[in-house]
Amino acid sequence: MNRRKKEIIAYFNDLDRSFFMDSNKELAGLDQALPIGHDQTISQPSLVLEMTLALDLLPDSKVLEIGTGSGFQTALLAAFSESVYTVERIEPLHTRAKERLAKAGYDNIHFKLDDGSLGWEEYAPYDRIMVTAAASEVPKELIDQLNAGGKIIIPVGGPMMQELLLIEKSETGVFSTTVLNHVVFVRLKGKYD
Repeated sequence: MNRRKKEIIAYFNDLDRSFFMDSNKELAGLDQALPIGHDQTISQPSLVLEMTLALDLLPDSKVLEIGTGSGFQTALLAAFSESVYTVERIEPLHTRAKERLAKAGYDNIHFKLDDGSLGWEEYAPYDRIMVTAAASEVPKELIDQLNAGGKIIIPVGGPMMQELLLIEKSETGVFSTTVLNHVVFVRLKGKYD
């Protein structure tokens, strides 16, 4: 295991999941998804770590995150990349995550309240894209906003089960897809739900 992966794992193990929760804080230590209101969840910690490691963050990575949610995944992305652009469609979650992450001292996160399935074209292209909600298909908008040499992690499939995909774009613009796992995520609302 390389040094960077070890650093991410160490940081993750020190990250207090309960800080990102307004209720059920006593359950924060469980390795399972938990409700955060508005029919959304804070993801299972082991899955958050798996997805983060698979994204292969670099110190100069510009990251797009679709689904800010509680801000738990956002914090991990922000700690190991140059900048994070995160999009959330539910206003109370967007507002709370913004307050929480500012309080924690992260200053390289940009927030947007919008339909995440459309990405955030204004600041594209991105080196890495993390999608934390399940789409019926990979949004073309996200593919279009990925830099050469970039990677996307996204759950794709029906409501009961999805394939967690790693999509990589070569320096010459050729795409390859790897199935990492089978997962169950809340739906990506908007154009691709």
